[in-house]
Amino acid sequence: MNKTGYLILLGFFLLCGIACKDKKQLAFDRGKVVAVKDGDTIEILADGKTIKIRFAHIDCPEKKQPFGTKAKSFTSDHCFGQTVKVVHKNEYDRYKRLIAEIINENGENVNQELVKAGLAWHFKKYSVDTIYENLEIQARLQKTGVWSEDNPIAPWDWRGGKKNETNSQ
Repeated sequence: MNKTGYLILLGFFLLCGIACKDKKQLAFDRGKVVAVKDGDTIEILADGKTIKIRFAHIDCPEKKQPFGTKAKSFTSDHCFGQTVKVVHKNEYDRYKRLIAEIINENGENVNQELVKAGLAWHFKKYSVDTIYENLEIQARLQKTGVWSEDNPIAPWDWRGGKKNETNSQ
């Protein structure tokens, strides 16, 4: 092999090493919750790094939306300061937040608990998980949280400037 071939091969191995190193950084499964941004976004400290996490399968009301502050408080009450289990597939949203389910120190799935409490919608655009679908149906039937309102507005409609439209789900 000539000098150019060795350089190409060396470059390949260096890139592979960098890529493999990045994968190892995402291999964590636990972290301490150090911030709650809103109902469905937290920050954890894992492996000495702060990682933003967006809860998988759900979408909570925005902060200025009805039940937005309750969703944030609920999330804080259920995981802030705790070392939580982070269940993820190394997938990120467009804001570079890791998409994950959070299991708190009591063994509760915080994502599911939010839906059960009527403080989150099952985010059907990105999830086909029937557990979340059924939890939302139960919360709707019991008129829990957002479902106690006559016409709750889904967060994606709220963000889209459709505050006067009803939720069609």
